[in-house]
Order: sequence, then structure tokens, then C-alpha cells
Amino acid sequence: MKLFNLTALALAASLIAPQAFAAKSYAIAMHGSPKYEEGFKHFDYANPNAPKGGELKLYDIGTFDSLNPFILKGMSPTGMGRVFDTLMVKSADEPFTMYGLIAKRVETPPDRSWVAFEIDERARFNDGTPVTPEDVIWSFEILKSKGHPFYRAYYGSVKEALKEGENGVRFNFSEGDNRELPLIITEMPVFPKHYWESRDFSKTTLEPPLGSGPYRVKTVDPGRSITYERVSEYWAKDLPVNKGQYNFDTIKIDYYRDQTVAMEAFKAGEYTFRLENTAKVWATGYDFPAVEDGRVVKLNVPHGNSTGMQGYAFNTRRKLFSDPKVREALSYAFDFESANRQLFHSAYTRTDSYFDNSELAGTGLPEGEELKILERYRGRVPEEVFTKVYHPPTFEGSNPKEVNASLRRNLIKARDLLTEAGWKVENGKLVNSEGEPFSFEIMLYAPAFERISLPFAKNLERLGIEARVRTVDTTQYQNRVEKFDFDMIVVVIGQSLSPGNEQRDFWSSEAADVEGSRNLMGVRDPVVDELVELVISAPSREALVARTKALDRVLLWSHYVIPHFHIASWRIAYWNEFGIPEVIPPYNLPIDAWWSLKAEK
Repeated sequence: MKLFNLTALALAASLIAPQAFAAKSYAIAMHGSPKYEEGFKHFDYANPNAPKGGELKLYDIGTFDSLNPFILKGMSPTGMGRVFDTLMVKSADEPFTMYGLIAKRVETPPDRSWVAFEIDERARFNDGTPVTPEDVIWSFEILKSKGHPFYRAYYGSVKEALKEGENGVRFNFSEGDNRELPLIITEMPVFPKHYWESRDFSKTTLEPPLGSGPYRVKTVDPGRSITYERVSEYWAKDLPVNKGQYNFDTIKIDYYRDQTVAMEAFKAGEYTFRLENTAKVWATGYDFPAVEDGRVVKLNVPHGNSTGMQGYAFNTRRKLFSDPKVREALSYAFDFESANRQLFHSAYTRTDSYFDNSELAGTGLPEGEELKILERYRGRVPEEVFTKVYHPPTFEGSNPKEVNASLRRNLIKARDLLTEAGWKVENGKLVNSEGEPFSFEIMLYAPAFERISLPFAKNLERLGIEARVRTVDTTQYQNRVEKFDFDMIVVVIGQSLSPGNEQRDFWSSEAADVEGSRNLMGVRDPVVDELVELVISAPSREALVARTKALDRVLLWSHYVIPHFHIASWRIAYWNEFGIPEVIPPYNLPIDAWWSLKAEK
């Protein structure tokens, strides 16, 4: 679904080594040198001898009604990225390095004021038409003018795109200190201008689009399933970045109304690979015969990614949540420890950073360069930024009596904060000075979140707060979220190991007013705006880490989110009919490098 696919678009990098790109190169590394030297044969996590054939069957929850994932309207299915090639492609075993795909060469100067690409003369769309500089320029312009608002923000610092020579494209930037822009442009999908000239890019469609990627749409059952077929004549199938990948003849994705139905379908073999996100299901739901006899394999695979932030997000556009004290008060009603113990089999760790599981998290008290940055804003940011290490409230206790004591202490703290914010209890209801009750809705898209939301609402009720937990269908959820029509939701904010331009869409005052942006909380803070720009313009890895930690700390102490929890691994289950490369990269799970054992026969 697009709501979650957009999250994947945010994973960009922001640091490039100036000395590495004085001349045209086959790759761009975040910093230092690319792992793979020019002339490499294939990625280490791909098997160049993997056979082609067979089918990969996946699943998703909800529905879809459009095959255009690049606009705000409609909901697109999982997997459309396989239809469209990008200028360059990211390796899965480096934090952020891009290698040539449609663009076989890249060049950018030390001041990062532009980036230029040489288009591979072999590049073809899947109708046999060559990919040209005009296609690249048109793609950039149509994404900015008619694409999802995300792209206007993402490419906002690009001044122009120009053709250079016979087969080159140059992007000139309006600012010279945005060090991630060259890498951002490498991720851009390229569309066929000749195909779209007779179609409206801004409209939803169920017509299978023309792309240049390894797969095309084969069949569509709107809202129920989509099947992709491998393009046998794919122009880039023998490039090093693709060798040993895209091995399945078909990839089918079935849609289910909820995870319970989807799990039963997996047990029946209706789809063959599952990424498990529910701890209870992982602990108790895989006790069926196929697991016991080895026909289904269950694995916990550690990864090296930042786990980002999942939590209850306050819509600060609502007057009810405009006061940080109120937001902080409500955090004292969320009992993670009991949920982790009783519901999640102690599988999770409490999240206390927007960049958890990485060196970017603001751990300890600020010091060194980070402290120097924050000192500029003393008096404009919460004083706790300087004096306390952020941790969400805890409900400690090894037995019910101790847990209840923790609950009482936390609710007393919450009540005190609410009193300071001008709220009081009358006839068992929390009201403000005008007698208006404290009442709001927690909108969910998945019933699984009800298990933690209902106890949260019950604790809030003890404070005199009415919190209504409501689960809606995915279409309604997406439409309301994109219009910021909610009080509180569960957000999942993915973060890369090298944050940059996408942070504007997460936190900037400008994005707060743009429907469809990812500034869901409505953050409008000049300090945050400045910190975001500092992150984007970081001249070194060390500077990036210090600036990101400072941003993290200010966001945390502003209480825009009640943090949930995370796990630093992928929980996967699959029917034992796949060949898997020996090397599993740390930053992505490349299922496109798997192959069907049936194909070997």
C-alpha cells in the first residue's frame, strides 16, 4: 500500500566524500569509497548461477485501486517498484552506495552544486524504446508538477534538469551545501515520455504501466491480487547490479482483510513468504504441522538498520494537543512493560529515540559538537534537553502489586502535569477552564493495535479522559491521514543511517501545511527547521551524527509521540521451496536474490 511504500522512499543518504567524485564514476558512496570496485561481477549477496523460474507468492493487508504509486490519489499495490528502473541502484550491504543502472556514469563537483549522468545506451523501456535524456528530464518535471507532494519537497532544492550532449543529463541545484542531493537524484524512477504523453499522470489508473524494470504487470484483480511477470528481454538483466537477482518468473501478491485471515492463508500455502510483525503470532502462531516437519522455515534475522520510531502520534494541529505538558502527561498512561510481558512475550525493547539502533540516537547527555549546536537554542528548547537523558515513563514491577504502584505514581504525575496545563476533574471528567471535556479518538488501521490501545485508553479514563479507540478500513485511514483529519494515530517513521532531505517532509513547518506530507504531528518549530537544515548540510559523517543527535533530542523532549517499541531483527517465515544465497546483507532482506527450488529441477 502506498502509505507504507512512501516510507521506503524516505531512505536517502546525506553525506558524500568530495574527493571521490571529481571525475565520472561508476558509483557514488555515502562517504569513503564504494565497497565494490569498478568491473565487479555481482553483489556478494546474489548468486550469479541462480536459476530462473517458479513463482514467489506474497501478501498484503487491505486493498488497492490504482497502479500509479507516484501520486497522492488512490492506493497502489505492493511491488510496483519492480516495474520501474531508477537512474542508479543501492547495494544492500553498504549504508548508502549507489551503482549504475539506467545511468552508467555519474559526476558531481566538490561543492555539490550539480550532478550529471551519462545514460547507458543499452537502456530500454519494455516496449523496446531507448531510454533518453528527454525521458529523464520529463520524469523529474512530472514528479514535481503532478506527483505526490512528497516529491516537490524531496526535489525542492533542484533548480533545473538539462540535457548535456547526446546522452547526458545534468541537474543544477539551487543550494550548494545540500550534500545528499546527488544521491537523491540517483533514486529517481524514469518514465517513458512517449507513453505518458497520451495519458494523465495525475490520475489513478488500473492500466498496467510501461516501465523499464525487471517485471511488468501481468494480471490485476483490483483490491484482491496482482501478478507480475519477469521480463525475459529485460535490458539490464546481465548488469552486475542485477546478476543473480529477479529470478522468479512470476510474483503474485494476494490481499487480505486482516492479519488473522492472512495467517490462515499462509498456513494453507496460499502464499509462501511472510514477514512477521506481531510478537504474539511469532511466539504462538507457528505451531502448525508444516513448521514442525520442516516444510515451513521460521527465522529471526538480525539487521543493522535504524529501527526508527513507532508510537502514538499527537496531531498538534488540534488545540487539545497543542500544549507539550498535555502530551507529556498522556505518556504516563501508556504501560509498555505490562504489554511487553503479557502480550509480546518480552520480545520488544522500548524505543527512546527517533533513530534507535544506530549511532544517530541521542544517548547520554549532550556533549562536544552536539552540545555546541544545542547551546545556540538554549531558552528556545526544553531545558531537559541539556539536563536529562530521555526515557519514556516506565511501569516497573515484578508482580501486580508493584505494577499497580507504578501505575498510581505515573497517573499522579500525569494529573499534576494536566493541572499545570489548566485542566481539572469535575464529576469524574477532565475539563478545561471553559468546561470542555478532554475527549479524543485514537484511529487505527490494524486491529492488532487494539490490544495495546484499549488498556492505554482505560488508564486515561482514570484521569477523566475519554479516549475512543476506533479501527477503520485502510482506504478511510489513508484518506484521513493524508488530510491530517485525526486526533491520534500510530505512526511508523522509518529512518536511514544517513538522514537528509526527507527530514524536511517529517518535521518542517512548511510540510506541516502540505496535505500528504509526513509531518503528521504538525511540527511547527523554527528550531527544528534550523536543525533539519543543519542535518541536510552536514559536511562530514561526524557532523551528521552530532546534528542528528541534536535534532533527535529536541524532538523527543517536545513530546510529539508516545514511543512504542522495536526489535532489531527481521522475523521471517517461508515455505521451504526457495534457494537462498549464503550471504545475508545487514541493511535489506533482498528476496529478489532468492530463487525457486522448483526451477532447479
